[in-house]
Amino acid sequence: MEATSTCPSYSARDYKSEVKPVWCPGCGDYSVLGSITKALAELSIPPERVALVSGIGCSSRLPAYTNVFGFHGVHGRALPIATGIKVSRPELTVIASGGDGDGFSIGGNHFMHACRRNVDMTYIVMDNEVYGMTKGQASPTTAPDWEKSKLTPQGTGINPFHPLVIALAAGANFIARGFSGDQNGTAKLITEAIRHPGFSFVQLLSPCVTFRPEQRDWKDMVHPAAVDPTDDPARAARRLMSDDGFNVGVLFRGSRKPFQPGQPASVDSVADLEKEFVL
Repeated sequence: MEATSTCPSYSARDYKSEVKPVWCPGCGDYSVLGSITKALAELSIPPERVALVSGIGCSSRLPAYTNVFGFHGVHGRALPIATGIKVSRPELTVIASGGDGDGFSIGGNHFMHACRRNVDMTYIVMDNEVYGMTKGQASPTTAPDWEKSKLTPQGTGINPFHPLVIALAAGANFIARGFSGDQNGTAKLITEAIRHPGFSFVQLLSPCVTFRPEQRDWKDMVHPAAVDPTDDPARAARRLMSDDGFNVGVLFRGSRKPFQPGQPASVDSVADLEKEFVL
């Protein structure tokens, strides 16, 4: 939902609640919260016209820290809830948020089908390659040789999930990657994602300095994508398959028409609704 000249102006503070975040010191999610509120302020969307939905995990605490309509759902189910909100209330700006475990493990099937449906909403995943809230287990995006988890002391031996490739193959209409340490750059990516029609997916590299302290080095590893965004899925696929995991920026802008089912006829009363269920 893009702002118009008649919209009132807002600041990032207008989108923050009075609830104080309880993330660990140094967590990248603090910066992501700031990026989301900056993006909403840039778009000048009234807070009551925004719905933020999350699943379970450290990053899924976001709805409590914002002054918009929020829904803290169950593990892996942010996307179907967000989809239901958007198709029933298309005038709302709908954002789903979560982490790599929530989004790509138990929520992996919903992720693929949300990309396929291409409903006009934005999905922000804070990827730290670890289950942080449950004290440091390997997640779907963890490298196979990471040996710091007590559950997998010799590493998982399993190739990591590649969310950008999966998103492209499944039909996402906008794909980007950002780094939480660049709050303004991330805010710009989120702004573009919300403005772009259809399902927008933004992977944010968000370090977990508690269980993955080596991720502090990410600030020196991220770099702007060497090529401009493309609208050609085949070209995007070739780029993503050779990606080093630290390219940041918009990587794909599609042109598929968003899915929006027709609105049902209005129901005057509960009795009218119950008639639809009479056998």
